[in-house]
Amino acid sequence: MNPNDPVHWPHGARCAVMLAFDFDAETLWLSRDPTNAKRLGVLSQGTYGAKVGVPKIVETLDEAGVPATFFVPGWTAEHHTDKVELILKHGHEVGHHGYLHEWVDPEDPAREEEVFVKGLEALQRTVGVKPIGYRSPAWESSHNLISLIDKYGLRYDSSLMDQINPYHHTLADGRRGPVELPVHWSLDDAPFALFSVKSPRTIVSNEQILSVWKEEFREIYRWGGLFSMTMHPQVSGRPSRIALLRELITWIRTFPGVWFARGGEVAEAWTQACAPD
Repeated sequence: MNPNDPVHWPHGARCAVMLAFDFDAETLWLSRDPTNAKRLGVLSQGTYGAKVGVPKIVETLDEAGVPATFFVPGWTAEHHTDKVELILKHGHEVGHHGYLHEWVDPEDPAREEEVFVKGLEALQRTVGVKPIGYRSPAWESSHNLISLIDKYGLRYDSSLMDQINPYHHTLADGRRGPVELPVHWSLDDAPFALFSVKSPRTIVSNEQILSVWKEEFREIYRWGGLFSMTMHPQVSGRPSRIALLRELITWIRTFPGVWFARGGEVAEAWTQACAPD
C-alpha cells in the first residue's frame, strides 16, 4: 500500500492519534554536560517532569480515558522507578529511549549497541518491561540503529520525519524491518516551550501551540493518517499545559472516527491492515 493513501485504521477509524511522552527527567541535562550533576537548578526542570509532570499527565489521561506511550531512558527507569511503575499501572505503554539520552554517533556502532542494550536491560531490570518500540534521543538515528531495533526484537521506531503515515524500513539484507511511526517538530512541545539558559528560546503562548497542533490535526485527519504527538513531562506537565492537553483531547474527540492508540497498537494495525506479507 502507498503510505500516502488513507489508512484503514481499526474500528473503521479515519485517523489514528498517538499521544507520546518522552520521560527524559534529568537525562536531558546530564547527557549534555556531566557537570550539571552538581547544578540543582539546571536539573530541577527535569526533576519536575518526574515529581509533578508524570503524575498529572497520567491523571489527565485517566480522566479522558485515552492510552499513551511513554518513551523512557534506562537512567530514568533506574532513578524514577516508581513513576514508570505508575505509567504501567495505568495501562500505558513504555518504550525504549536510550540510556542517558545520549545522541548516537554513526561512526561508533559498537557504542551505539552498548547504549542501546544498556537502556533495554535497565527497563527489564527495574520494571520488568521488554519494550516493543524505540525512540532515539533527539530523533538522531542511523542505519545501524534501525538494525539494532530489528536485532533485539523491537517492532517499531518513532524517530524520523520523512512521512505522515507509518511504513516499514528495509534492512540492509533486503528483509522488511521495523515499522516507522513518523514524528515532526511541529507536533513536539519542546520547540515551543522548552527553555534552557545555554539554549534560550522564546516560550510561545499556549494559544499558539494549540493553534499549530489543531491545524496539523485537521489536515492529517483529512488525509486519513497518523497524528503522532511528542510531549515531555517537564514541558507539558506544567499546569497550563495540562489544561492544554485536556483541551486538545476534548477537541479531537469532536471529530468522528478517531482512534487513540499506543505506539505498539498503531504499528500492529499498520502491519496487519496496510502492509500484509
